[in-house]
Amino acid sequence: MRIVARGVAIEVDDQGPPGGEPLLMIMGLGMPLVAWPQELVQGLVTRGFRVLRLDNRDAGLSQRFDERGVPNLATAALRHWLHLPVRAPYRLADMAADALGVLDVLGIARAHVCGASMGGMIAQHLVAAHPERVRSLTLVMTTSGARRLPQPTWAVQRALLARPASPALDDVVAHLQRMLAIIGSPAYPADPDWQRSRLRAMVARGWHPAGTARQLVAVAADGDRTPLLARITAPTCVIHGQADPLVPVAAGHDLAARIAGATADFVPGMGHDLPLQLLPRIEADIAANALR
Repeated sequence: MRIVARGVAIEVDDQGPPGGEPLLMIMGLGMPLVAWPQELVQGLVTRGFRVLRLDNRDAGLSQRFDERGVPNLATAALRHWLHLPVRAPYRLADMAADALGVLDVLGIARAHVCGASMGGMIAQHLVAAHPERVRSLTLVMTTSGARRLPQPTWAVQRALLARPASPALDDVVAHLQRMLAIIGSPAYPADPDWQRSRLRAMVARGWHPAGTARQLVAVAADGDRTPLLARITAPTCVIHGQADPLVPVAAGHDLAARIAGATADFVPGMGHDLPLQLLPRIEADIAANALR
């Protein structure tokens, strides 16, 4: 369903009992809501949650911001590296306002929130600015953005900035498969058919490189969120792969240390993805944190 949240059209998937505890799930860079595997959603629904997945602005079926242009990624990266302000078409705080607007429209006063990668950055803004709206917070493979933390290698950064051979669906899927082979979980290789089916669904839903570029610059412009962490009072669980080459595990340790009362699950052999084999563990972590 399409919701106009504070003036922005956001596509939302709503599964589970209407009276269940709301769980808002926010996905990462350029990824539509179907990047949260249905197997994970179904497990959470079985536990009684009302699971709300959303397409962030500029991803999937949600509103695109093409009128704001395509940012120069090289310039944004250079300014970020030089500690200069990065100009962005919008901010991560704006994306957090989109998520809050979804809760407003649905009449949800308080929700559990789970964010992955960039979605975890958005979730940090949401819970820090509106603690009264968040019952619990789960942060998956994400970071505070502090510059003191280890960064991905140049090989990983090049893989992220690479482009598919063409916009054709099969070429884009092959490109994403190559990227996941670099940043994914070495101990939990994906079944090729399962992975290909999921990637085809993601690309068919709305492959939009210009929107991903705008989101990427929003991340660069956001800087260090460490000051926000002291304002997080919701029960928090940090889930992070020990083999994550994109957001090294030190970022997860940093979050767990700086958020009061946080618990953590550092998963051996997990990279920067959501392997099918680990979905029951992630589901259990989310549910256990919600009970806190």
